[in-house]
Amino acid sequence: MLNQLHCAMIRLYSGDPMRIQHFCKVHSYAKLIGELEQIDADRLFILETAALTHDIGIHFCEEKYGSSNGKLQEKEGPAIAKKLLAELHFDERVQYLIAHHHTYDAIDGIDYQILVEADFLVNILEDKLSDDAAKNAYRNIFKTKSGKRICREMFALSV
Repeated sequence: MLNQLHCAMIRLYSGDPMRIQHFCKVHSYAKLIGELEQIDADRLFILETAALTHDIGIHFCEEKYGSSNGKLQEKEGPAIAKKLLAELHFDERVQYLIAHHHTYDAIDGIDYQILVEADFLVNILEDKLSDDAAKNAYRNIFKTKSGKRICREMFALSV
């Protein structure tokens, strides 16, 4: 099921290898952190689904608003995901995670926390954040033991 979704997302993002690479990396880190944190299989499945689809609204937002702003993605992404996910019979929690993955003050579950951490691991590099910004993200965003360790080691943070 996840492989079908993965392929569907690659088709959806056809011609945009940077974005395809982004969701593939977020998925990889989300799966890794989820497994290291030993979350249950159902929650891991939801997390992996959300990681693959978290930015599903980005092209629509660029066309409609001329922007890929995270809040716009949260607004538009769930409706786009609903159709694709319904066809593949995925849980509604995924739509919630898509609708909130750029909202950091209302994290309500381990799946949400890990999705945010995985996205940050990728965005710190892709957005070329400064060392200070990476340390700030580490201090304020990362909560899981595994996510914190990966972030520290990846970016050689001394915090």
